Amino acid sequence: MTRTLKWGVLGCAGIAAKAVIPAIQSSRLGRVAAIASRDAEKASAMATRFGIEKSYGSYEDLLSDPDIDAIYNPLPNHLHVPMTIKALEHGKPVLCEKPIALNAAQASELAEAQKAANLPVAEAFMVRHHPQWKKARAMVAEGRLGDVRAIQTIFAYYLDDPKNVRNQADIGGGGLFDVGCYAINTARFLFDAEPLRAIALMENDPVFGTDRLTSGLLAFPEGRQLAFTCSTQLSLTQKVTVLGTRGRLEIPIPFNAPADQQTMLIFDDGRDLAGGGRQEIVIEHVDQYREQVDAFAEAVLSGTPLETGLDDAIANMKAIDALFRSATSGRWEDA
Repeated sequence: MTRTLKWGVLGCAGIAAKAVIPAIQSSRLGRVAAIASRDAEKASAMATRFGIEKSYGSYEDLLSDPDIDAIYNPLPNHLHVPMTIKALEHGKPVLCEKPIALNAAQASELAEAQKAANLPVAEAFMVRHHPQWKKARAMVAEGRLGDVRAIQTIFAYYLDDPKNVRNQADIGGGGLFDVGCYAINTARFLFDAEPLRAIALMENDPVFGTDRLTSGLLAFPEGRQLAFTCSTQLSLTQKVTVLGTRGRLEIPIPFNAPADQQTMLIFDDGRDLAGGGRQEIVIEHVDQYREQVDAFAEAVLSGTPLETGLDDAIANMKAIDALFRSATSGRWEDA
């Protein structure tokens, strides 16, 4: 394999155009060599826009291209598993957008296909590659906050376009799949543990049928808790607060950290309510999407294991499954 990864992109998703294709094109270890869409003209226009050499009018044609080393799959959620499996069958490792599947059973099916192919597959949680999250995890592990017992997360935006895939229930739309998954993933990352059970309150859009407002509680071992709210129809908001016995940590822009601006962690030792124990920790800017694609490329090119594999993705889906079950049952559900 070459020392530069030649990427193929499935579809012309907004996240691909806005963040991931530019990240690959500016990365150390890769470039986008081809893009495919069921609409050949759309693929051609995207290729022209980003200086991509090849465009295809079908996903199968791209997957069959022997020059492509790896696949980025940002297709709608219901196509994550089937198209990733097809890519593996063509001998291509895959970076797949979150959520990895529509449920844990599908994610496990993908894991079996990945093991059979013996090729890397990663769920694209770019936040785990940002230094602000690595610093937050280190502070928790070092005991800077004391005994961390609670995490509170908000992630919301407003989107009422019926044509947007996030508002289409039959293909995996809704807030929990789209943004609630981040709250679960990052809490698991900071606690370094898996939730035991979950309970959810969910309000669905009367037209779309998707969850437009979901709040959840996840119970972790040793009495630790995640409380989160996510929404597709509230004002744009992001915030994470990590609460410990000797201090709290706030992450003001936890998920969509700007690639060209410094970010900040705010630590407060809780000595008073006037900010007497406040400390601002500046984190130098990085493109978390570029960090993600280079980490994936390094694993593919070197043959070393991914830092985060499908076991982690399955665990995240189990928690999501439990929250959906709870929204129906009105009870705590095992995660």
